[in-house]
Amino acid sequence: MKKIKLNIVGISYSQTQSGAYALVLGEADGNRRLPIIIGGFEAQAIAIEIEKISTTRPLTHDLFKSFADSFSIHIEEVLIYNLIEGIFFAKLRCKTVEKTIELDARTSDAVALGIRFGCPIFTYDFIMDAAGIVIESNDFAFLENIESLDLKQNIDEPQKAKAAEQKPEPSAYSTLTNEQLEKTLDKALENEQYEAAAKIRDEIERRKR
Repeated sequence: MKKIKLNIVGISYSQTQSGAYALVLGEADGNRRLPIIIGGFEAQAIAIEIEKISTTRPLTHDLFKSFADSFSIHIEEVLIYNLIEGIFFAKLRCKTVEKTIELDARTSDAVALGIRFGCPIFTYDFIMDAAGIVIESNDFAFLENIESLDLKQNIDEPQKAKAAEQKPEPSAYSTLTNEQLEKTLDKALENEQYEAAAKIRDEIERRKR
């Protein structure tokens, strides 16, 4: 299958899924955009590298980069190779002096590492057909219920981001059956939507009382 090169367009904060972010990847030779929901830690790790912000101590992805460099391991490319029930699957193509291997990884971690190694990001056309959105500009208006967020602002003002995460929202789970709640909880955990998962657990616990 032909691979499509992607560039990082930006990161947006989700107003409906507290603590969740949308990593937006753009087709290098086209106008399709691929939004991927990721966690706050991974969003911060990607933003820090994009903005070249110095940290007092190395983050996990920085430690991995130092470890790989020390043992002459280089990541050649990131490939988002599958999409199953809304979950993106990625792998890292790694090269050593002796061999080349592929490692399975979460897409958010793969991108965070990929930008540190300066390697390209690819996907397949069937994934862009299934989850890509065609737009005419680089703004984030196409992301429903998601507001564009300046990356460095998110890093420099963590308390502001935290306050936004803690805004009270009405429960959307009170009308679900117990079985539906359990399935929704499993789906939220798979998608790394931990804030939503916590609310679902609260509803489950409330019904047990």
